[in-house]
Amino acid sequence: MLRDMKQLITMAGLLMVLGFTSCLKKDNLDGPNASLEGNFFVAGTKNNFQTATGSIQVKLEQLSWSETPAPQEIPSKIDGTYKNSKLFGGHYRVTPYGGAFWPVLPIEIDISGGTKQDFELTPYTEINNFTVQLDTTTLKLRFDISAPVEAGMPTITEIQPYLNTTSMVGPGASIYEFSDMKKITVNKEWADMTPADKSPEITIEGLLPGRIFYVRVGVRYNDSYKSSNLSNIIQIKVDQK
Repeated sequence: MLRDMKQLITMAGLLMVLGFTSCLKKDNLDGPNASLEGNFFVAGTKNNFQTATGSIQVKLEQLSWSETPAPQEIPSKIDGTYKNSKLFGGHYRVTPYGGAFWPVLPIEIDISGGTKQDFELTPYTEINNFTVQLDTTTLKLRFDISAPVEAGMPTITEIQPYLNTTSMVGPGASIYEFSDMKKITVNKEWADMTPADKSPEITIEGLLPGRIFYVRVGVRYNDSYKSSNLSNIIQIKVDQK
């Protein structure tokens, strides 16, 4: 009897080991080995669309296994590009969304190693002729706003500068007293904007001497994303007194 019990225990142990080994083999799947990257261009140009980190999202829906897949997203970088190098290869529906641009239709592409896909986006407004003038510790910003497509544009809620001590500057990455406190409330439709509204001047006072700052401006809208069109970034060096 004792010998039979030992044999049963031994056999049970062997079965457990075999089952565990089998599970390991089943779970030994290839990891994500595909990638997708690209640029956001202003439509009709090769100029990068001005972005902040995460101000645009690229929605990915893998259609290889399902017609209604759970989406995943790739956030924009601050230089107008996006990239994800940890994707599973397959057939995807890809849609950029969330930024201050007219909606674009989704596209379907096959994603594998090193896949590249650029997008052309039409901004709600473009910020042109952005200049800065520094007088000791006072900074004046001037720029012009134009609309490539006027009809149906969302309401412009505000215009504001974004100033930071690093080049990572924009919505959610700025010094409050030099940025949010300097915003201009607008709340107008494009058709109601005056010439002065479209060519504003913003003054920022009290910058710290001996520091380097980075500044840009933005126009925010009352769309579903509360998105903003942004200018290029300019570096400012404030001299020691």
